[in-house]
Amino acid sequence: MNKAKLLFVLPALSIIAASCSSDNDDTWSKYAQWRDTNNAWFEQEKYRTNDDGTPFYEVLSPSWYPGSQVLIHYYNDRALTQNNLVPYVTSTVSVKYVGYYYNGEIFDSSFANTDSAIVVKPTGTIAGWQIALTNMHVGDSVDVVIPADQAYGASVTSGVNPYSVLRFSMKLKDIPEYQLP
Repeated sequence: MNKAKLLFVLPALSIIAASCSSDNDDTWSKYAQWRDTNNAWFEQEKYRTNDDGTPFYEVLSPSWYPGSQVLIHYYNDRALTQNNLVPYVTSTVSVKYVGYYYNGEIFDSSFANTDSAIVVKPTGTIAGWQIALTNMHVGDSVDVVIPADQAYGASVTSGVNPYSVLRFSMKLKDIPEYQLP
């Protein structure tokens, strides 16, 4: 690349980087209280216990995503689903769900669909769903708590506030396409 092009490209990249940084800084400060409240709620849920003192949630931290933590609580008797299929991230799954913010406000639901389920590949979903779905058997009903960095992070996506810790009530209905990775 000649020097004239380099002189044009470098300042342009600096302007782009500065504007992106400014947007992130604005989002960071605008949602600081929301972020802190969400993170505190995640930590509270992480240590939530049943009446007998046992942990309410299991912490999932798969080897393929070091440092991640997703909380999952199974509502069904897992002995009844233990021999059912578990999806790969490349499988196609049928899932019913309701998505909640930390305060219980619903932000999304599959129940708006005619059959109340969606059909997706885990690879086409947020990381928290990939982690949860690959730890569920067909027929499992769960609550999953997903920290912001395994959800939408600092982005405003699909109307979800940035830095949102999300809770999903989910049921894995079926695996119409069981594809190996």
